[in-house]
Amino acid sequence: MVKNSTPGSRIADVVIHIILFLFALITLLPFCNILAGSLASARENALNPLLLWPREPTLDSYRYILSTPTMPRALLITIYITIVGTMVNIVLTVLMAWPLAHKRIMGRHGLMFFVTFTMLFNGGMIPTYIVVRATGLLNSWASLVIPTAVNAFNLILMKNFFQEVPVSLEESAKLDGANDLGILIRIVIPLSMPAIATFTLFYAVAHWNTFMNVILYINNSAKWTIQVLLRQIVILSQGGVGDSSMMGEAFLIPPQGVKMAAIIFSTFPILCVYPFLQKYFIKGVMAGSIKG
Repeated sequence: MVKNSTPGSRIADVVIHIILFLFALITLLPFCNILAGSLASARENALNPLLLWPREPTLDSYRYILSTPTMPRALLITIYITIVGTMVNIVLTVLMAWPLAHKRIMGRHGLMFFVTFTMLFNGGMIPTYIVVRATGLLNSWASLVIPTAVNAFNLILMKNFFQEVPVSLEESAKLDGANDLGILIRIVIPLSMPAIATFTLFYAVAHWNTFMNVILYINNSAKWTIQVLLRQIVILSQGGVGDSSMMGEAFLIPPQGVKMAAIIFSTFPILCVYPFLQKYFIKGVMAGSIKG
């Protein structure tokens, strides 16, 4: 707070902080309920659906979903798709946005028209499926990366961010003998790290949550990502994700606990990425949305 603030402004600040705290608490309660349910027994979940703290915590649900390689395999596949897909997205977005940020490029407005056009109109599910099948990408992980290689909205924001890089930096680099690719790698990209980090997270979250493309293009259940497997668990309670014979004779499968443990297992890794990139959000997105 400011030292010279009036009593009224101090009261307003306190009220605002209380309201924001309540909103934050409301958003955390569902996650706390899922986490507590994943650590609770089947009996405790049945008696208290709104559980926030288990009385007798147990890791049986987690041990059950990890008793077979199904869940770890799906997690590794999702991590692989997220890393490779995000790298392809960022590289292609940067390489396309950098030339479009220069007004001297011939046909720049025409290319931007086609980019913007894809934001309003697209081929749809069936034509896209036909293209993927015709190119031989069906049942391959490339089908989850190539059709979504560049996001038009992110490309436009990246182009606008590149336009804010001072032209004098590029001119001085050319006087020192640097070519366009060297300028991009050595000067522009280091200056654009807030935007690149922001779009990296956007792309990574999109790949991590990919669901429909897996359903459409992947026919082999051994290649399913974590989100598709999570759907099977939620619909079929266990979905064959675990092996109860490995848990002991007295073990009873807790259906609700298995669902919640699977949700935590599929959500926690991507949540760990947010704290490292959160500081780039406002700076990266707002800086790229100023110019049109």
